[in-house]
Amino acid sequence: MGNIKLKAALISMNSTSSRWTADAMKKYFEQVDVFDIRQIEVSMAAKEEVLHDGKPIAGYDCIYAKGSFRYNALLRAITTVLHKQAYMPIAPTAFTLGHDKLLTQLKLEQSGIPMPKTYLAATPDAGKQILERISYPVVMKFPEGTQGKGVMFADSYASASSILDALTALKQPFIIQEYIDSGGTDTRVIVVGEKIAACMQRRAKSGELRANVHAGGQGKACTIDYETSRIAVNAAKAIGADICAIDILTSAKGPLVIEVNLSPGLQGITDATNIDVADQIARYLHERTAALQGSSQEKKAKDIMKSIGAEQKQASIITHLTFRGEKIVLPGVITKLSKLTEHDEVVLQVEKGKIMIGKS
Repeated sequence: MGNIKLKAALISMNSTSSRWTADAMKKYFEQVDVFDIRQIEVSMAAKEEVLHDGKPIAGYDCIYAKGSFRYNALLRAITTVLHKQAYMPIAPTAFTLGHDKLLTQLKLEQSGIPMPKTYLAATPDAGKQILERISYPVVMKFPEGTQGKGVMFADSYASASSILDALTALKQPFIIQEYIDSGGTDTRVIVVGEKIAACMQRRAKSGELRANVHAGGQGKACTIDYETSRIAVNAAKAIGADICAIDILTSAKGPLVIEVNLSPGLQGITDATNIDVADQIARYLHERTAALQGSSQEKKAKDIMKSIGAEQKQASIITHLTFRGEKIVLPGVITKLSKLTEHDEVVLQVEKGKIMIGKS
């Protein structure tokens, strides 16, 4: 947007997907700095700061923070401190919601997003009571985990009870979820803002029920209907993420969301669809940041107008110019103050670095 020079930072675990995204961001932003989340600390002293190798992270217009669920608390702390300073595509609360399958389930259900029936059990007795009244097969999994890890299947009460005994020994709460027979396939959808950047159908390898690419599943490009697209975008909004992956099953009940991934891998879906997903993410980050910067400058101009008085005949306003191609678009407050209309004939006096406009 115009000649506004924007600075961006990417905080991640320096995965291949993150490197692709950083490289793409450099095509749009004036400056892009990359920080390894494992070298970041959050200072809770008198002045809250996010530090990388002891130096404050500050002065950015856009900060894209992402990473494994293992860094959930750190990601929440980082974004809580920095979100008022820069545009962030993932809200601080999203890291708590999106990295916990139970909280994800609760939030999506509250938002009217269709999902498989799900139950939480914290004790063996509670778990066995659930197992006695549900239909089989079922899925059993831990609240945390990605890439299909920690997901187990049981086709009968006996097998589910055995799994339950093993899970109980780990002293962790666990989720029991109805199994949706989708023929070993699911659909991964990458949501970027209000749009679907790419989607692929994943098919589990022989003898495997998990369709995740990391579990050996194969992906191929696919298209989704309006309803599925709407559900994916609404699920991302409910969690508080402008950028994420939504995994969806097709069932007799319609599309069902089974997982939200705040830091999806891009290799599999890029290879399957031939879509440069990293570039779509980078372009969106720049467009969104530029739009927010423009709104911020407009607000500053309005505040100036308010402080000098709307009826004042002359005012000096300091602002950046917005360009549409080679055309200059003036802030709305200038139009209001000048009281010029599209029907007025004007005289333009132009010299290098200066423009004067007046009625003829």
